Amino acid sequence: MKTISANNSFLNLVFTFLGGVPLLFIIAPLAGMYLSTSFGSLGEAIGSEEVRGSIWLSLWTSMAGTILFSFLAIPLSYLLARKNFRFKNLVNGIIDVPIIIPHSAAGIAVLGIITRDSFLGRTGELFGIKFIGNPAGIILAMAFVSIPFLINAARDGFAAVPERLEKIALTLGASPLRVFFTISLPLAWRSILSGFILMWGRGMSEFGAVIIVAYNPQTAPILIYERFTSYGLKYAMPAAVLFVTVCLLIFIALRIVRRKK
Repeated sequence: MKTISANNSFLNLVFTFLGGVPLLFIIAPLAGMYLSTSFGSLGEAIGSEEVRGSIWLSLWTSMAGTILFSFLAIPLSYLLARKNFRFKNLVNGIIDVPIIIPHSAAGIAVLGIITRDSFLGRTGELFGIKFIGNPAGIILAMAFVSIPFLINAARDGFAAVPERLEKIALTLGASPLRVFFTISLPLAWRSILSGFILMWGRGMSEFGAVIIVAYNPQTAPILIYERFTSYGLKYAMPAAVLFVTVCLLIFIALRIVRRKK
């Protein structure tokens, strides 16, 4: 028993050390950002209407894309979790494509379907909606690169729901739609919320796809990049620190809400 306990203690010590390395790798750059930024420069960033506007643009466009596409992604996730059909593996593979392709290529792909010559571009113009250089285009670019996170998380959540509960409800006379809203969705909501948070965060941080679709108006990542290339690290750092702080506060709050419920 003593030998087993000693082996476990040694293994835990090794794993703690190894696990601490990637944790330190994440913390160190973030800590360096905060330590390199003075309160004065951070105050200037907070007082800058340009910086505040870019952060707000990133927040609401990513949220808009997440909410809009969730009405489509969640039903697809349910089908992938519950139904077996031909080419299902192909569909799962296609869903992950936006994650693995270069972000600039993702932007070009989105740009190709929103130009004035495209069906979506022409349809948008009929309703007075312009995509290129417009928040509508930013929403599509953000959603394209981030929607796999919601689909995959929701699919895993639905797959974890015991199928027998749904079948029992159906045998008792409940309609498939009622079963979905009263059993499947409530039991999978934690995974769906996690996917929702990941999609929002991924879209909010997107740079490559967004800059191709809409350099202006500038989201926070584009503004930070422009400040860095034009004026250097010292000028870009406060805006980056402010954006990171806002993101951290929002996602910590969302995680707390998710855990409490």
